[in-house]
Amino acid sequence: MRKIAVFTGTRAEYGLLYWLMKDIQAHPELELQVIAAAMHFSPEFGHTWQEIVDDDFPLDAKVEMLLSSDSRVGIAKSMGLGTIGLADALERLAPDALVILGDRFEALAAAQTALVMTIPIVHLHGGEVTEGAYDDAIRHAITKMASLHGVAAEPYRQRVIQMGEQPERVFNVGALGLDHLARSPRMSRQVLAENLGFSLDAPYLLVTYHPVTLADEPPVESFQALLDALDQWPEHQIILTYPNADNGGRAIIPLLEAYAARQPERVLAIPSLGFKRYLSAVDAAAAVVGNSSSGLIEVPSFGVPTVNIGQRQAGRLAAQSVVHCQATAGDIGSALQKVLGADFQAACKNVVNPYGQGNAAQQIVDALVTQPLGALKSFYDLPGSIT
Repeated sequence: MRKIAVFTGTRAEYGLLYWLMKDIQAHPELELQVIAAAMHFSPEFGHTWQEIVDDDFPLDAKVEMLLSSDSRVGIAKSMGLGTIGLADALERLAPDALVILGDRFEALAAAQTALVMTIPIVHLHGGEVTEGAYDDAIRHAITKMASLHGVAAEPYRQRVIQMGEQPERVFNVGALGLDHLARSPRMSRQVLAENLGFSLDAPYLLVTYHPVTLADEPPVESFQALLDALDQWPEHQIILTYPNADNGGRAIIPLLEAYAARQPERVLAIPSLGFKRYLSAVDAAAAVVGNSSSGLIEVPSFGVPTVNIGQRQAGRLAAQSVVHCQATAGDIGSALQKVLGADFQAACKNVVNPYGQGNAAQQIVDALVTQPLGALKSFYDLPGSIT
């Protein structure tokens, strides 16, 4: 059996990995190992490691690495702690391959550790572009450390090949999170409201805003602009999820909590919905608002519009249901006015999502079973690029 370790450091990425982990766990030729780290063990972000255990996955390694700091120095030090913990975990588990999804600093710590320990890396969601965050550079760095790739769209496959990866090792499997559409049951609006302890008796907006780590978009000012724009729609309730642990994220949390405290019947602030409640909340939302990648990747398949704020996701493929705007109250308000209009709402029901049809997990498992696993690889030059 091949031992496949799956790394997860955040609530969002775990939700995307869920069905892949289930399929690895169920395959007779694969053994699942789960390495959880970073935000999963932070009380500020909801102790989301418990969701992994509740979903009947083994927690083979716990890597506590996240300092209670969102400064650039704090993030860099967290990566150092992660590297130390991950080295011990990978030495003990000795996997045949390590699956890493995406582009966050926790993922970079995992990838660099596996690289020097010659553990083959299987990278998911490579080739994408998010110009407003240093995650963009991290994603491309992990691509170069990895030896097997599962990408979410054909343009991303071509970009990974352009970076020198062998074409036969790069698979366009679609976005992994879309597997939930066909495979995960969703709560009704009433059951969701009961589960949250929050009466969803009006149209509501699902809002998530993360700090922008590279572009000039100050997190506090930009988030305040978002709150000011939401005030223009008092007839809509708000579900506000916490930001992630990037530098600047903790500065947003007091604003978020104070906003909810002032309007307890209209606004629910919650550290983490978990992917099951999140998908159910998307399904019944009037719109998804913020700058999370989910708004561009998964949400269009629900026929729900997205307001994508600012520069964090700049350069990423987007469906016609996504409206981009600047991080100002006026621009966000205008975008909300557009997406909440009856004509736009109706048009969203028929959009085509460029990220696939929701069968990524099984394709990745097939590759894990059939493809050679090895850390050694050669650089692929595009035809005609070298003379």
